[in-house]
Amino acid sequence: MGFGKYNPEIIEEKWQKAWTDTGAFHVETDTSRPKYYVLEMFPYPSGKIHMGHVRNYSIADVVARYKRMKGFNVLHPMGWDAFGLPAENAAIKNKTHPAEWTYANIDDMRTQLSRLGYSYDWRREMATCHPGYYKWEQQFFLDFLKKGLIYRKKSPVNWCETCNTVLANEQVEDGLCWRCDTQVEQKELSQWFMRITDYAEELLESLNKLESGWPERVLTMQRNWIGKSIGAELDFEVAETSDTISVFTTRPDTLYGATFMSLAAEHPMVEKLIAGNPEADKVREFVTKVSNMDRIVRSGDDLEKEGVFTGSYCINPLNGAKMPIYVANFVLMGYGTGAVMAVPAHDQRDFDFAKKYDLPMQIVIQPEGKTLSLNELTEAFTSPGILINSGEFNNMPNDEAKGAIVEYLGKSGKGKKSVNYRLRDWNISRQRFWGSPIPVIYCDHCGIVPVPEEDLPIVLPEDAVMNADGRSPLPQMESFINTTCPKCGKPAKRETDTMDTFVESSWYFLRYTDARKDDGAFNRDALDYWLPVDQYIGGIEHAILHLLYARFFTKALRDEGYTGLDEPFANLLTQGMVLKDGAKMSKSKGNVVDPNAMIAKYGADATRLFILFASPPEKDLEWSDQGLEGASRFLNRIWRLAEDLEGSISPVGACAKPEGMTLPSEAKNLRRKEHETVSRANRDMENKFQFNTVIAATMELVNEMYALKDTLLESDGGKFALSSAFSTVLTVLAPITPHLCEELWEIMGYKGSVAAAAWPEYDESALVTDELLIIVQVNGKMRAKLSVPASAPKDEIEKEALAHENVVKNIEGKTVRKVIVVPGKLVNIVAN
Repeated sequence: MGFGKYNPEIIEEKWQKAWTDTGAFHVETDTSRPKYYVLEMFPYPSGKIHMGHVRNYSIADVVARYKRMKGFNVLHPMGWDAFGLPAENAAIKNKTHPAEWTYANIDDMRTQLSRLGYSYDWRREMATCHPGYYKWEQQFFLDFLKKGLIYRKKSPVNWCETCNTVLANEQVEDGLCWRCDTQVEQKELSQWFMRITDYAEELLESLNKLESGWPERVLTMQRNWIGKSIGAELDFEVAETSDTISVFTTRPDTLYGATFMSLAAEHPMVEKLIAGNPEADKVREFVTKVSNMDRIVRSGDDLEKEGVFTGSYCINPLNGAKMPIYVANFVLMGYGTGAVMAVPAHDQRDFDFAKKYDLPMQIVIQPEGKTLSLNELTEAFTSPGILINSGEFNNMPNDEAKGAIVEYLGKSGKGKKSVNYRLRDWNISRQRFWGSPIPVIYCDHCGIVPVPEEDLPIVLPEDAVMNADGRSPLPQMESFINTTCPKCGKPAKRETDTMDTFVESSWYFLRYTDARKDDGAFNRDALDYWLPVDQYIGGIEHAILHLLYARFFTKALRDEGYTGLDEPFANLLTQGMVLKDGAKMSKSKGNVVDPNAMIAKYGADATRLFILFASPPEKDLEWSDQGLEGASRFLNRIWRLAEDLEGSISPVGACAKPEGMTLPSEAKNLRRKEHETVSRANRDMENKFQFNTVIAATMELVNEMYALKDTLLESDGGKFALSSAFSTVLTVLAPITPHLCEELWEIMGYKGSVAAAAWPEYDESALVTDELLIIVQVNGKMRAKLSVPASAPKDEIEKEALAHENVVKNIEGKTVRKVIVVPGKLVNIVAN
């Protein structure tokens, strides 16, 4: 009976239904089995998957299926990062509620992901916008508030007037809002913050535990973001006042060379310093200009340095020199104290600034045995050296002078050793509707009052009407905002800010372990069994904030007694982007490929196969229509091979042992190729998931089967070898192209699913070659092939080569000058 044409749509729908009906990928906590938790960064429900989704989730699915076949109890969940501005803006545009828009998109995306055959335990599905999820987030808020890990303060923030909300620094690009391109303003608002800085040192130190499982690039990005600096905090008196300005510096050895001070535009002392000075209006104008600049741009090395004199001076605490105080565009409040002692001879930014404004310089460090001159200085000298022009510290190596100068200042109370972090506390307040409500109440009599735990969750109102200008409707909704104070019972108001959506994604991986638990955030037994996540997969764009916040949340929840976990993700894979025509796919570039169209045309298996074969997971992938067509042809080739072998192969198992059976030489060769394939697949699956080489090895095995099948079908031993090899093809490809493999597994006569089959184990003895193929060359040209026993000595191989009829013909009438035998490979005969 012929198979008929390979029809991926019918086959894939059949097996997706079978997996659903049988609960094939449902998983429970089982301490008797080794666990494996694989997780991809969950998606925002935009309503339409893109090729980046397909790549990320296909990688994770292969890992999940492979580990399941290796005997692990595998947790592979899926959910939705469902709060945020995009849904709210779409709801405004379409005159609907964000919940309606979001849940409709979730339905669409669930259908699309199911069409790709991913092995999720859909029972654990969750959406962060569901009250059953964010109830526990509100509980964590209250816990952290009680502990002092959350606080409220006034702070200058990035404000987008169009989106009517605060933006994180990373959401400001070239001074514009990342979503609507509106010019971002600086605004001072009362905001809620999480004290992530309390964990700065632990967040930094515990990165060392991740060195074997995380990409070095990501670890470096995290370390740089935390930005630990060991230095000193020095106090500069403001001339003619009793005020002091504190400065953090890593270079106290250069203090004698400080000739002016630079302040951030946002520094709280600016207004006091300019009061009554003729420069005041000019400074205020400059402050407004600089405050609205992109902070990333302000910290860039290529920024043109600009500043303005405040009209005030400070006193150098070492030499008593009077130093002018400037406001400068390159100084930020986000690092140190927002004040910089400027040492232009030994810091390039200060050098550029001093040159531009004709400010004095003083050399205080020079190379040993060499004299530097200000007249010859074309750039700052930043190398180690010996102190000069530094009073009693002259002739001291600069590294030694750092501690000596701080100790000297410490005796007079003008300085102390200090550690500084670039990391700043996390502003979690957002002035939009579609986010988790912050569970606090404002009472005129009692102040800020936490919502009682028994009143959680504070639910977003379903009858809210979105404002066309993006303003949150909550402040105008009396039914939401008006309440009573839990302490005094008098009228009070609810907080109308909602939480930053990074909060939801900072703990979702914990909730998956018991996603339907309604009497607590977590099941501690399930947490202890499943965590940490064994393999986390997502884009490099989340290498800093999401991962940092998730690590912080894990530690904070540990300290609240929820978990015993220090780090959430044992291993991290950052997959490359999907490119087309050399650029990242985007609608604006017109280079988007619709996954749904590709699946409809070629099938899910071919789409998965191509995207896993075209590039190693961590590298960028260049889209190719021809590559996808090639993947489809390969699957059709497997289908035709099964058809050719119908009735001749049986379910003997992958890498089956030929017990009591004598195999012909061709069968031995195929068996060796089969076991080589599994050996390579084992190595490459375990070594950073190099699926492309696993697929390549399987293609070679299929080619070998095609080359030998006619001969092998003539004997029982040959049929056995084909049966085993074809079973191996299906089991090795099952995590990659699961639907086709399930169908052919069933046709072969196997009971049960290939997804539940054991991963094949290769036999070392099968890799041993009984006979070798030797190439014979005469004067560098191939003239014959010999099949010789693997144990044949050199002299026998040489004798057989010289006796081969084609070799005899090519050396006739010539003298053999030399015979070179390369064991296991070739014989080269030199004759003339």
